[in-house]
Amino acid sequence: MKERLGALIWPVVHDERQALIDDLASLEPAAWRANSLCLRWDVHDVVAHLIDSAETTRLGFIQRMLAAGFNFDRDNAVGVTREKTAEPLETLAKFQAVRLRTSTPPAALATRLVEAFVHGEDIRRPLKIIRDYPPEHVATALGYQVKTSVKIGGGKEIAQGWRLVATDTGFEHGDGPEVHALAITLLLAASGRPVAANELTGPGAAAFHAATIKEPA
Repeated sequence: MKERLGALIWPVVHDERQALIDDLASLEPAAWRANSLCLRWDVHDVVAHLIDSAETTRLGFIQRMLAAGFNFDRDNAVGVTREKTAEPLETLAKFQAVRLRTSTPPAALATRLVEAFVHGEDIRRPLKIIRDYPPEHVATALGYQVKTSVKIGGGKEIAQGWRLVATDTGFEHGDGPEVHALAITLLLAASGRPVAANELTGPGAAAFHAATIKEPA
């Protein structure tokens, strides 16, 4: 079962990594310093984090957590510092070098999809780069997020009390006022990222946006 799931998920992750590498290859130096959707991280930091995550093994993750006193933010900061180089294109080359890796922390494989899609948008949205993500795989990531607690990186509490309906897939989840949007928009919202009010429709859209989402600057 795990092997079959991996055969479905890893090619998508690898494709998303390459698509992001392609988008970043021609960035102006200033763009690498632009704020991402990740609090306190710029674009360069997010790429460094993606390298760090791609290199993380299950055993390595446990050792790192011990070293960081089980503080995820502290461990992430250490990883970014380790992988970030002085020159953005050098960091990008490091990302290219780990593109096909299948290392993963001790978590569900669906988290690799969450990371690829959400961090991709963390970078692309501030830079006004548009990507058409594969909706069926985004829906898989979204299905994981809405069933997983915020405490371990999910969005269960954010999604609770709403009926989330993806307009580009058959995904539906929850009970309450309906909120309609593309699967990638719902995934971002469930991951605590800002989306614009006009990306959401349905009877519950305005209330959902007001309750859970901060408008992007």
